[in-house]
Amino acid sequence: MAKRYFTLLSLALMLVLNAYGASPSFSVIPPRRVFEGNKFAVTFRLDNGEGNSLKVSQINGCRLIFGPSTSTSLNYAASSNGQFESFSRIEYTYTYLAEKAGTYTIPEASVIVDGKRYVTKPVRFTVEPASAASAPASSRPVDIDDIETQTSDRKVASNDVFVRIILSRQKVYEQEAIECTIKLYTKYSISEFMPTRQPSFDGFLIQEVDVQPSLNQKENFNGQTYMTAVLKQCIIFPQKAGKLTINSGNYNITVVQYANVNMGGFITMHRPQTREIKVSSNSASVDVMPLPTPTPAGFTGAVGTFSIDTRLVGDKFLTNDAGTLIYTITGTGNIKYIKEPVIDFPTEFEQYTPKSNIDAIVSGPTVTGKMTVEYTFVPQTTGDFAIGSDKFVYFDPSKKEYVSLSTPTYNIKVGKGAGAVPSRDQEEISAKNTDIRHIRLGDKNPGTPTDPVIRSGWFWILMAMPGITLIAVVVFNRRRIKLEADVKGRKLARAGKVARSRLATARKYLEARDADKFYAETLKALTGYMSDKFSIATGRLSRDVIDAELETRGADAELRRKVAELLDRCEMARYTPDSAGAIDSVYDEVTATINSIESLKR
Repeated sequence: MAKRYFTLLSLALMLVLNAYGASPSFSVIPPRRVFEGNKFAVTFRLDNGEGNSLKVSQINGCRLIFGPSTSTSLNYAASSNGQFESFSRIEYTYTYLAEKAGTYTIPEASVIVDGKRYVTKPVRFTVEPASAASAPASSRPVDIDDIETQTSDRKVASNDVFVRIILSRQKVYEQEAIECTIKLYTKYSISEFMPTRQPSFDGFLIQEVDVQPSLNQKENFNGQTYMTAVLKQCIIFPQKAGKLTINSGNYNITVVQYANVNMGGFITMHRPQTREIKVSSNSASVDVMPLPTPTPAGFTGAVGTFSIDTRLVGDKFLTNDAGTLIYTITGTGNIKYIKEPVIDFPTEFEQYTPKSNIDAIVSGPTVTGKMTVEYTFVPQTTGDFAIGSDKFVYFDPSKKEYVSLSTPTYNIKVGKGAGAVPSRDQEEISAKNTDIRHIRLGDKNPGTPTDPVIRSGWFWILMAMPGITLIAVVVFNRRRIKLEADVKGRKLARAGKVARSRLATARKYLEARDADKFYAETLKALTGYMSDKFSIATGRLSRDVIDAELETRGADAELRRKVAELLDRCEMARYTPDSAGAIDSVYDEVTATINSIESLKR
């Protein structure tokens, strides 16, 4: 009775605390290693939820012996704001018998949590022959949890360590968002990771996602278990129709293997040893469909799903007083690349350059956000006016059609403001009254006796001015010729300004000793400088392109090597920690390198 009371109390507490916990998730844990004729377990794990209507399908080729057995766990603690945070877990375990060697699939399973259905993905696993159980470790596949299989005498196979470019979709329209993930898969521990050539995204605009690579996730791929790390994640937008390819990247990876050392008797130690390997990722292609033609009037390239809203600030308008129209576009798609709408203002209004702000975040495989444009106008005359409506047109890939949205027309009355300019009719009358002015009468005898001009001081000053001016022109011209001869000095002076401007933000992180943000900002500044300097889109920049461009501009091998080394070092610092003192030298080296590039003479 006491046990039953405790169980009910735990479940009740779990339900209460779940309101403050994370969102539910449902996953499958496949068996790690299965041999023919042995039993194995498959576990379905529900986190942060109370499930019902569990549905699990039979694994073809394996016999169900028992299940499910259920286990429940709950962890909770008080947070800093005084509320409770909890993490609950329910595991449903099924026991099977592996009757025959081969590769099998765990079908998808589902559970209902708070009226919502959660489904697992199918997972493949392998049943090894019974003879493999007694085989030596060197003949078994590499296992991330068994260092006996990670010996230094075996070659690192291509399916032991690799990098994948994963796209959320392979067929899209122009400007339609695609999620791109570059992920490392490994069965070994990694001590060093160095990208030597990043994948190129020619033909795409890129929205980066901030990720911190770490080998902390297990994933089953092609029936084998790996440790994984997301190296890069971004949302890409194809800019033209046709087949676009993301070329593979190259990486130098140092893996950790183990040498068996006999310590005498029956004692064997496993001594770690490193081995450097070279890995290339796959290439990934996308079939990009052109947008339907003809494109309607008002379409400026927006692709996704959007809504619009306009708002006129204020209800009273006076001449020479500024007014504001706020235009808001909200939605999902290429919102960061939408052009500012053109509003039809009366010609009697003075207009200022619109001020726009985009607040967008990556949401799943696309970008969601809001674009706000403020149009400032100043009425110049009194009267009744209309601020014309605007037609916003976008292409909806899910509907495969163009959608047109309209904003309302605003009728406003402009009154006379302080110091206001008269209306158009008043201006015409005023002009007629000011065409001819009265002749001003003065003294009839204005003449007064004066001394000769030659006796005045200002006469001699004016006489000397041409000579002084000529001397100044000669001195200035000589100085200009001297400065133009010193081409390198002028370029280096200008380069210092360029470097300081590019690295201003990185300098702040340097002073704060924030190495992660420093390296990220330094890499961004360096690649942005290369993009502007060579007039090459950032997405097309690669080590080969930069090296070829530097060579064309006369850079020697040492400078090209230095640029490549800095790019690799900044990129590498995002994946592996660097010494705190190293960032000072990196800042100086990047500044000096930009100066050197600026001094090149094509």
